[in-house]
Amino acid sequence: MSILRTTLRVAFLGFSVRMSFMVIVKSEFVLALNQVASERGIRVDEVIESMQAAILAAFRKEHPEVEVEDDDGNELVVVNVDKGTGETSIMSGKKDITPPGFGRIAAQTARQVIVQKIREAEKKTVISQYLDQVGTVIRGRIIRRDMNNVYVDMGKAEGIVPRDEQIKNENYDVNERYLFYLKEIATSPSGYSRIILSRSDPQLIAELFKREVPEISNDTVTIKKVVRTPGERAKIAVHSTQSGVDPVGACVGQKGMRVQTVTDELDGNEKIDIIQWNEDLKIFLTSALSPAEIISVDIDLEKKTANVTVDESQAPLAIGKGGVNVNLAAALTDLEVNIIQDKSETKIAEKKVNNKEKKEEVKPE
Repeated sequence: MSILRTTLRVAFLGFSVRMSFMVIVKSEFVLALNQVASERGIRVDEVIESMQAAILAAFRKEHPEVEVEDDDGNELVVVNVDKGTGETSIMSGKKDITPPGFGRIAAQTARQVIVQKIREAEKKTVISQYLDQVGTVIRGRIIRRDMNNVYVDMGKAEGIVPRDEQIKNENYDVNERYLFYLKEIATSPSGYSRIILSRSDPQLIAELFKREVPEISNDTVTIKKVVRTPGERAKIAVHSTQSGVDPVGACVGQKGMRVQTVTDELDGNEKIDIIQWNEDLKIFLTSALSPAEIISVDIDLEKKTANVTVDESQAPLAIGKGGVNVNLAAALTDLEVNIIQDKSETKIAEKKVNNKEKKEEVKPE
């Protein structure tokens, strides 16, 4: 057997394999190849393809004068590796052009490329296991960070949290553990895949509530929409599909335990408003602007705008710090919301009196 084949089998595979005598005698090459494939969880064909690519790369390096492809990119030189024996040949058409004693340097180059290809195949295999988990929550440990990205140990694979998926007031110290929303598996044109994790995506909150609220898991309560300013405030609109079930109460939980658990997973910094969804946009928007008390709501459906009148004293609550409350309410209702301040201090009082009178009118005798 040539130096190339011997070196590939011993130096690359990295272990000795005893001959196995059974009804059919398997070659040392086949045993070693199957062991590598099974240990790394990859297909034998992937190992063979990696070997072929490696040997061709080594051949091109050793013999740059030989054209291996034409101007159209068609292969002029191919590498054949026998799966049963490991016999390797370099063919140009039907002609065997394998150089005598192809050389230890070529074998070492082949080994390096093979190791790289196998690592890529392993990573591809592992990443494919996470495809079914896209759109769910996964726990991970921070292992390092750079200027833009945070890198997370997910157990079998490494995830990445890009800058725009981070919460600005979280530190992400090494070895700290967080729950992340597995947003996507992004593949570049070159075939390189990355597992994209998020701490800022609104769906993280939706998934956290699914974990904590059984009524959501069994579809008694549905999440209509989630909007958030990560690290500051979020609003979640919920609706009950079953009469007698309070969707807001179900999400808040006894003594606020359920919503508190979700808040704690967000480092306790993000305030979450749970709002009952309503088909009536005026009622829905009024609830979305809580805790502010609203005097009146005027909605233009064609322009998708809403003029909301509040007492001057309620304006700061309606707008929120930095406009976060009104902006989230606007995002939740898909309306452009304008807050109009009424300086009359009697407006809210008059509204309360009117509401009280209406309730008294419908009281049964």
